[in-house]
Amino acid sequence: MAGVGLKKVIERLNLENLTPEISVDKIRINQPDLNRPALQIAGYFEYFDATRLQVIGFVEYTYMKGFTNEEKRKAYTKLLSYEIPAIVFCRELMPDPIFRETAVAHGIPLLSTKMETSAFMAETIRWLNERLAPCISVHGVLVDVYGEGLLIIGESGIGKSEAALELIKRGHRLVTDDVVELRKISDDTLIGSAPDITKNFIELRGIGIVDVKALFGAAAVKDSQQIDLVIRLEDWDKEKEYDRLGLEDNYTEYLGNKVVCHDIPIRAGRNLALICESAAANHRQKKMGYNAAKELYSRVHSSLTKKQEDDE
Repeated sequence: MAGVGLKKVIERLNLENLTPEISVDKIRINQPDLNRPALQIAGYFEYFDATRLQVIGFVEYTYMKGFTNEEKRKAYTKLLSYEIPAIVFCRELMPDPIFRETAVAHGIPLLSTKMETSAFMAETIRWLNERLAPCISVHGVLVDVYGEGLLIIGESGIGKSEAALELIKRGHRLVTDDVVELRKISDDTLIGSAPDITKNFIELRGIGIVDVKALFGAAAVKDSQQIDLVIRLEDWDKEKEYDRLGLEDNYTEYLGNKVVCHDIPIRAGRNLALICESAAANHRQKKMGYNAAKELYSRVHSSLTKKQEDDE
């Protein structure tokens, strides 16, 4: 079923349910945008998107306080006659008895948060954008290395989990092993996370399932991470030409987003964790404006130019 369950929203955002008599089990949020219904409370319902989570802040709350009881019943009945998923009162503001009575009569849950309105809306939109983003599952391992999201992919048994375990021992953090859930947050951003059932676990052939959080501590795991770089592990092929300079980046595509990808050949004696670490550090350096391959090319070009000038 599409959308995010309201129960999950309540748990994640630490909201208080002011109407426990209304079941929230089947209510779902289907879009990340929120709405402050100030115009609707004032009586203007043109273009009102009732499918959004509605937020009552201090401005709406003080405006409603000026209503007479008759005006409240009329305004609340009109607003709550729409199929609103829920209404959240910010800053621990509490709905007046008439608002609560009308909401219960129409089956609209009322929630409360301690957060200020702007902060609550920003955090909720960010989290809902992530949860409602287009999602695919990819076979691989996702590790946070020097702050760079490293997605390690390749055939089963090639050594992805072993490389991840060595990276964890070096102080980096595991996001997920075996199955990576990729979500497209924007045209530039992919976020990877673990399915709930495999979170914090690594499978090592010959040993079995390892709980990384239990073995290495909470600092060794992370809930989600932006995908910055893809490492594709493959068996060494003597006939294949591998990139030895890195002047031009190669890319792979997920959900329409391009991500820099390195093909790393596997051969006995190669330290995969060290290679992955170096790839992450080099990628970070490129983002900061320094490209070692281009620097080498520039030096060689300058040296040849100087030699030609000297010969002349």
